[in-house]
Amino acid sequence: MGTVNSILKSKGYTIFSITPDIPVYNALEIMVEKNVSALPVIDNGKLIGIFSERDYARKVVLKGKSSKETSIGDIMTEDAITVGPGNRIEDCMELMTSKFTRHLPVIENDQLIGIISIGDVVKFMIEEQQFIIENMEHYIKST
Repeated sequence: MGTVNSILKSKGYTIFSITPDIPVYNALEIMVEKNVSALPVIDNGKLIGIFSERDYARKVVLKGKSSKETSIGDIMTEDAITVGPGNRIEDCMELMTSKFTRHLPVIENDQLIGIISIGDVVKFMIEEQQFIIENMEHYIKST
């Protein structure tokens, strides 16, 4: 099975992030523009949390707060669960399942180098399974 680095090499290392002081509304605009469902929250160059659609639904909408008046720092998920580039994909899947999270920031040498989603993990696993099946079919046909 592959590693987080395998996913990052395929999808790229582009990171869209936000700071804790911006209004939730502005973060939502970025999410729509970039077509992402979570954004790492960076302060002074360090990951301090993550903001996701789930945070918005549970901590703004359901609590009757205003997205234009609430800052990301007030509702973000602090202490984001992170992985390193060498973590195995199957371990990421287990972590995402057990911790009920859909996004894992990737940290190397205390720096955010990427972010992977449950979709990235599932896509990688499907492609890997397809590769194995094709190789087995080729082997069977050649014997």
